[in-house]
Amino acid sequence: MTEPEVDYTAVFRALPGAVALITPELVYADANAEFLRIRGLPREQVIGRFLPADRAENDPAVPLVLKVLASIRRVADTGERDTVALQRYDMEDPDQPEVRHERYLNLTNIPVFGHDGRLALLLHRVEDVTELIRAREVALTLQEAMLPAPRPVGRHPAAVRYRPAAEALNVAGDWYDLVDLPGDRIAVAVGDVVGHGLTAAGVMGQLRSALTAACLVAEGPARALDVLGLYARTIDGAENTTVATTFIDWDTHTITYSSAGHPPPALLHRDGTVEFLDQATDPPLGARPQHVPRIQAAATFHEGAVLALYTDGLIERRREDIDTGLARLADSLAHHQANDPETLADAVLTDLLPPGDATDDTALVIVRL
Repeated sequence: MTEPEVDYTAVFRALPGAVALITPELVYADANAEFLRIRGLPREQVIGRFLPADRAENDPAVPLVLKVLASIRRVADTGERDTVALQRYDMEDPDQPEVRHERYLNLTNIPVFGHDGRLALLLHRVEDVTELIRAREVALTLQEAMLPAPRPVGRHPAAVRYRPAAEALNVAGDWYDLVDLPGDRIAVAVGDVVGHGLTAAGVMGQLRSALTAACLVAEGPARALDVLGLYARTIDGAENTTVATTFIDWDTHTITYSSAGHPPPALLHRDGTVEFLDQATDPPLGARPQHVPRIQAAATFHEGAVLALYTDGLIERRREDIDTGLARLADSLAHHQANDPETLADAVLTDLLPPGDATDDTALVIVRL
């Protein structure tokens, strides 16, 4: 069978995404229809144009062009693709030249090598992610509205932090909660809903509220998670949610805890050692075919210890064992343990979130015991 002859020029120009070809001398060699539409220019005004001279000096897009040039130089030096992520750009309306619309773009530069192995061209791709960013902002607003505002809980100092992932276009379903209980007790919980966006934020709000109510009437964290697990089976999108719940009792100096597939709470003792509360971990919510009562365990503490609950965005990294992240958390807590909870929470986030911010949302609760 004869292979069909492919007109790659026609394919390139018909691509639905915005792409252009740039020579190593930084001259536009070709551009498809979508790229020309985004630029708002006819083909003859783009092809053959020198990229550094692509904008007038007073054009607001000049900083973006400079970032593209820096990315192209990295591609030329390394021979690897490079991304200029999430750039705001005020784009002129082609129908109303005096009107500009806020857009958000991801730009990727990909090397194209010739038969001799040398860089022949760069494929410059422009991805308009404005609608995703707007949906993310709506989901963030909803998520923030459903998370409890920082407030005193009992008589013990606590700090809470929520950091959305800077590189992700959709927020996740991370949450935290602190609940006053009868006597000198509080419940502290963190959870993480599978999925992203408005759906995950909505599920998060339902589960957080249900767990708050369950903690107020349950005799312990295992029973509270039992109730939450049964409720989760009635909610689409709640399956495989992870949750860690702790009941702190200052009269007995005891932390009772139970986990539904969540990373273990960290208990920093006054001598600087860190104990991970991992003796009562069951599968995530709804992961079992049938409901099974959950287990709980207890740990003792002395006044001045610190309890940290968190979501996986704080410790997990791609291509890295989770124990490495847990060790990093233990080191950070021990190093900064003398700080008050607010300062300690900020220090832990600074130590553990990678440069350029995390790729996953992060919730963190610090309680001085």
